[in-house]
Amino acid sequence: MSAAPVRVPAADRARRHTRYFLEWARSAAPVQLAADLDLTAVQAHRAAARAAGTRYSVVSYLLYAAGRVLVRHPEANAAAVGRLVPRTVRYPGVHAKLALDRTTAEGRSVRTAVLADVDRLELADIQALVDRYRDGPAEALPGAAGVRLLGRLPAPLGRLAFRTALAGAARRPALLGTVAVSSLGHRRVDDFRSYGGTAVTLTAGRITDRPVVRDGALAVAPVLTLGLTFDHRVLDGARAADVLDDLAALLEDWKEPA
Repeated sequence: MSAAPVRVPAADRARRHTRYFLEWARSAAPVQLAADLDLTAVQAHRAAARAAGTRYSVVSYLLYAAGRVLVRHPEANAAAVGRLVPRTVRYPGVHAKLALDRTTAEGRSVRTAVLADVDRLELADIQALVDRYRDGPAEALPGAAGVRLLGRLPAPLGRLAFRTALAGAARRPALLGTVAVSSLGHRRVDDFRSYGGTAVTLTAGRITDRPVVRDGALAVAPVLTLGLTFDHRVLDGARAADVLDDLAALLEDWKEPA
């Protein structure tokens, strides 16, 4: 005899904003790319900083790189808007949406925080924001009140409220960012891809020691698989590949920011 299903209202409320986002995101045309990055230079910089009493997370390097690279590729710092009259809009600043795994009174769910103008922030400033959003109470995250409201509203009204909030191109960077970053490197995940609602979404799993070839000789290096999902409505594959290549070059040739 099968057990009767049990509804969990709190869990339903905690995930409503995710459901509304996924429904809204169905209009996108996501295409996925990936590259294996040798993060020897990044790991050396992290180790030196840690010895000096400063901790940097890998996601902070990704956010820093995203800000610098998308400034050089304004066609990727953009969004597809409009249904009857489709068009593309570009944004002057790079705003990064960071996905965070948080637990609230209603349950465990993904919450997001938008880091404004990451193209102008130094690595230490980005890390300070990452620490604040990761370690602070989920209720204090930017947009937390809106997420709670979506959970309380009846589904038809919540769905309408979500779509209305994202209808205007001017408000979208503050709500969704212009680039999305997500990491599952804290678990045994080598590679994953997702779509964060932006023209470019960056995803990263864990860093693992893997064999690489340097100057014709075999070596072992800390390797990260960096995924890049791009919205084909905004970008073509060649331009998205240029973005991924520039991200890889910046991270693999990491140098202390001036």
